[in-house]
Amino acid sequence: MKPFAKKLLAWYEKNKRALPWRQTRDPYRIWLAEILLQQTRVETALPYYTKFLARFPDVFALAHAPLDAVLKTWEGAGYYARARNSHRAAQELVEQYRGAFPKEIREIRKLPGIGRYTAGAIASIAFDADEPAVDGNVTRVLCRYFGIRDDPKANATQERLWAIAADLLPHGHAREFNQALMELGALICVPKNPRCAACPLRKNCFARADGLQNILPVKRAKQKLPHKIIAAGVICKRGKILIQQRLNQGLLGGLWEFPGGKVEAGESLTECVARECREELGIAARVGEKIISVDHAFSHFSITLHAFHCEYISGRIKLASAQKYKWVAVDELAQYAFPAANTKIIAALQRHPLPRKATLPARGARAKINTTRAAPKNSR
Repeated sequence: MKPFAKKLLAWYEKNKRALPWRQTRDPYRIWLAEILLQQTRVETALPYYTKFLARFPDVFALAHAPLDAVLKTWEGAGYYARARNSHRAAQELVEQYRGAFPKEIREIRKLPGIGRYTAGAIASIAFDADEPAVDGNVTRVLCRYFGIRDDPKANATQERLWAIAADLLPHGHAREFNQALMELGALICVPKNPRCAACPLRKNCFARADGLQNILPVKRAKQKLPHKIIAAGVICKRGKILIQQRLNQGLLGGLWEFPGGKVEAGESLTECVARECREELGIAARVGEKIISVDHAFSHFSITLHAFHCEYISGRIKLASAQKYKWVAVDELAQYAFPAANTKIIAALQRHPLPRKATLPARGARAKINTTRAAPKNSR
């Protein structure tokens, strides 16, 4: 065993966190943890892990559940493609493998939502396979330790990092080694101001010797996030509200929402809502007072969502870009999975009862739109 691995494993044995997925060899539970931990901190993922397992304790429960139930249980965790892919993967595991997780890494990678890192993590942690697993934490540790100054997201650099991780991997100890390397990145070799004095690898670390701890790994220049202005209608008819379910694709696929869309150039917020009702639903609606404005940031863009009370006037609903719609009472909204920005609209509706009748703004009055907003402070 190389000194790197020996020192790292000794440190891990004394300092590792007691996380629930480390107390099991069940590939289902390890897989769920790895999916939740994609782009999510451990502290944030823990309650969702517990909640998800309580609702879907094994792969059969997940495979046989309706997608709506899966998305509702996942609600708030973000990156909903993870939930949709996990549901599909569970169905494939039941149909093709009788519920047993494949041990070969090539077979694991065929499952929806599982990439190179997740496959390596599952194979090594659940089955003791001698497979490396390079995530963001591991990338940071290796770039600093070996003084790698190239863009860590470049394909060539990625291949180099995976080769280094495979070379360092001690035969027969992949389960502990991979988790130890990730743990070091999470607790000691953190992105800003790493705790070098407590690092078991500090003696031979290139970045520490040259004072480059806050420089490596090199970072790509941040691009300004595009900002979108969205207007949505809370359409009321006989005390019920119209909600629609997005198609099972894209960023928020499968979630429910209040109908609406992007405000076009020269269009007021209320005009946008009325147009969206015509184009996306095939109905006429009277747009009333504003309920709330919500700022929200996604990974690649940000939005300001303006929600308005609306009154259904006429027309038969024909969905243009959604898969399903329902008329529900305000107190029934909690049964459905909504994007984070929409949940703030729901909270506002629960605080203020629906108006008996929506009223049109005065003729010629237009809601002003600021198209040069800064990125919002609130983020997922």
